[in-house]
Amino acid sequence: MFWASANNVDTLLQQVLRHLLSDDPSLFKVESRKGRSTEAFGVALELTNPRARISRSQGRSRIFSGLGELAWYLSADDSISFIENYLERYGEFSDNGVTANGAYGKRIFDNAPNSNWCRVIATLKGRPGSRNGVIQIFDNADAETSGNDIPCTCTMQFAFRDHKLHLQVHMRSNDAFLGLPHDIFSFTMLQEIAARELGCEVGTYHHSVGSLHLYDDNKFGASRTMAQRYLDEGFHDEVAMPDMPETDPWAAIGQMLEAEREIRAGNIAYEPPTDLAVYWRDLITLFKVYAARQVEDPAATIKGLLGQISSPVYKTFVLDRLDKKLGADETAYNLLRNE
Repeated sequence: MFWASANNVDTLLQQVLRHLLSDDPSLFKVESRKGRSTEAFGVALELTNPRARISRSQGRSRIFSGLGELAWYLSADDSISFIENYLERYGEFSDNGVTANGAYGKRIFDNAPNSNWCRVIATLKGRPGSRNGVIQIFDNADAETSGNDIPCTCTMQFAFRDHKLHLQVHMRSNDAFLGLPHDIFSFTMLQEIAARELGCEVGTYHHSVGSLHLYDDNKFGASRTMAQRYLDEGFHDEVAMPDMPETDPWAAIGQMLEAEREIRAGNIAYEPPTDLAVYWRDLITLFKVYAARQVEDPAATIKGLLGQISSPVYKTFVLDRLDKKLGADETAYNLLRNE
């Protein structure tokens, strides 16, 4: 069994990918519908600082798509049109091209206040020591289908221990290069949301996987070559996202989701309520930065939005996106330096 622990997602990913690229005799070679892969079976990962959930690498920094996927979950939405705005080829996993059978958000949050999420929160509020804070995502019916869209995540278990909220997620299958960074981002965000709803601090994030694999070659961009390229970048900054405000977050989440809908529909000038906390306003601005790819002058728009970002944690990602729009002759660094 492979086990790894780190205080930030990049160090954790480096440990995972080094193992999968090694000659360890415990690794398997597996043929599946998506291609040939190297597999570690029976994996336990630990992220001791769940807020250090964003990769700082050039090849794995996925804050925009990760944030979009999180919004999809929080909206309890299963539509392909929503998620393909952030993950362009997601429709290839859909059996009908319209909805995603395995959409996590619908399984977690749908039918509030009788949702799985509400049940778990109520359980932990009533009995903080409970071991029943479990959300089941993979269903028995999923194992009986031959479709393309079978949930990879089996369960989420929240546990309140020593005044902190810990989360254990178990997955039947996990792509180590593409899927794992997105999953860690979304699940640790859900962990922090639950902690704020319960009025406690965030504990440790635990991620266990039956089949954690790295494809030899994959049409979605996951490959041994790309994994090695990521490792060759070397050291990455260990930077955590800001703390979520210490209040029940759902009113603010509702305002963020409303802003996301407006921005995704083309209203990039949308402004949330002025009393919305800076934490959530920054995330809304990131949605705008991503949507700027559709405007006439993306670079000018992104430059204007950069000044609206409060947290320095996010400015690096905005500058990276600005660099891609400006090209090699006029980098974002030089543009800002000359102001």
